[in-house]
Amino acid sequence: MNIAKNMEFVFAAAAVVAVSVANAFAAPAAPLEVAAKPAIVKSAVMENPVITIHIVGKRLTAAQKAKLAV
Repeated sequence: MNIAKNMEFVFAAAAVVAVSVANAFAAPAAPLEVAAKPAIVKSAVMENPVITIHIVGKRLTAAQKAKLAV
C-alpha cells in the first residue's frame, strides 16, 4: 500500500480521531449568566398564536376531474 496515494484518507482519518479525542476529554462549558433584562416581553396573546392558512387555487373543471379519475 502506497501511503502517498492515500494521503487524503490518512489526513481525514487523523482529523476524525483528533476531533473525537478532543471532544471526549473536553470539559463541559460553564453556563453563561446574563444580568440584562430580556428585550422581548411575552404576553398572553403571544403564548398561543392562532395559525391561519389560506389556500389559493382554482377549482378543477369537470373535464379535468374526469381526466384525473381515469
